[in-house]
Amino acid sequence: MDASSKFQDSLPISSDALLAQLDDWGIGYRLFHHVPLRTVADAKEVERDMMTPGETAFLTKNLYLRDRKKRNYLVTLDQDRDVDLKALGKALGVGGLSFGSADRLLENLGIRPGAVSPLSMVNGAKAGVTFILDPKAREADVLFFHPLVNDRTIAITLVELEVIFGHIGAEITWLPEL
Repeated sequence: MDASSKFQDSLPISSDALLAQLDDWGIGYRLFHHVPLRTVADAKEVERDMMTPGETAFLTKNLYLRDRKKRNYLVTLDQDRDVDLKALGKALGVGGLSFGSADRLLENLGIRPGAVSPLSMVNGAKAGVTFILDPKAREADVLFFHPLVNDRTIAITLVELEVIFGHIGAEITWLPEL
């Protein structure tokens, strides 16, 4: 099954339900519809259509990881940042980081591969997933994330993300220098 909105009703929380919840909380966002995006390369093909002139954007790559002790992490990085899992693990003080399986991704974040996003912490907070964010997000006017499916993207501010996290009981852990 793919990660597009066509199959959102098979998720624990649908993209439509998440967006309705954001509306209820008074979260300001811009919503974009596009072809399903599975990779950073795919995203780069459509990003310029979402950009507002003069805005500094934080465009992301999102990694669902597990350590040797079976703890789960969602790491959101600048899309052009190189990732060395060994160095990342050392910076976080954990060992043996590896990518989580598609089954664990659905179980712990309630999404499918290709739709990984900080917004999936709506499920991940309850599952004990630790969220790690690249400090480069602090420099941006707007952050771009999938709302649980990979054929939609929302643009929000860091302040709005923090408000969302307050509502869902999630915390932002800032990535230490690698």
